[in-house]
Amino acid sequence: MRRTLSSRSIAAEQEAMDIRIFPNRNAMAAAAAEQAAGAIRKALAAKGNARIVAATAASQKEFLENLTSAAEIDWANVEAFHLDEYVGLPISHPGSFRKMLKEQLVEKTGIKNYHLLHGDGDIAEVLREKNAALSSAPIDIMFLGIGENGHLAFNDPPADFEVEDPYLVVQLDEACRQQQVGEAWFSDISQVPERAISMSIKQILKAKELLAVVPGPKKADAICACFNSGVSPMAPASILRRHSNATVYLDRESAALLHPRDGAIHVTFER
Repeated sequence: MRRTLSSRSIAAEQEAMDIRIFPNRNAMAAAAAEQAAGAIRKALAAKGNARIVAATAASQKEFLENLTSAAEIDWANVEAFHLDEYVGLPISHPGSFRKMLKEQLVEKTGIKNYHLLHGDGDIAEVLREKNAALSSAPIDIMFLGIGENGHLAFNDPPADFEVEDPYLVVQLDEACRQQQVGEAWFSDISQVPERAISMSIKQILKAKELLAVVPGPKKADAICACFNSGVSPMAPASILRRHSNATVYLDRESAALLHPRDGAIHVTFER
């Protein structure tokens, strides 16, 4: 059963961003993975291949576990990118996002065509190579998280909504770096890199479908900032409201402060 919250006309409903709220993290992850798997299968059936972008963080663990167990996906014809990576961090470090991508997605599915962001390599060359690869064809579905400071990828506030480059080097703010310590990837903030390679906001919005998975009480303030009022660079994930096919998956904890004040968001309470 589900209950919806909406004050919009039918025409507006067709354009609104969807938020789905689940009783717990596991139910949220399973439902998100079902939608993601369906999108991948649809792309494979339509054109013989699928291009995806994965988020790799603690918040994505259960979602990726469900997705990699999904049936009837020809992973050999899936091409995978990821959102971001720290500058200067080796793949051997537990906090490396390309390490997580390999362990949580690539090795479990057998994907052969994947693109790692080598943050400890020649950054200019990495950007040239990955920008060309990412721009070569549309992304069918992109998986996202939302940071405790509201960031998308590593686009911390105030986020640049106008930069055209698919990937760029960004400076990480203190709140973002402290989150990494809180998630136990680093022992203290002095160990967290100050720069990262990040997919740009404009590139994120070019994906055909966006799916954000955002569990836990530490994300409640960010969800409030991003979706209780208008779009703002100070709440980077608020830009998801401007995408024609975006769904945000929450559990009750991350949705605790959600009270959208306009009709541009369609909220469904799942039971």
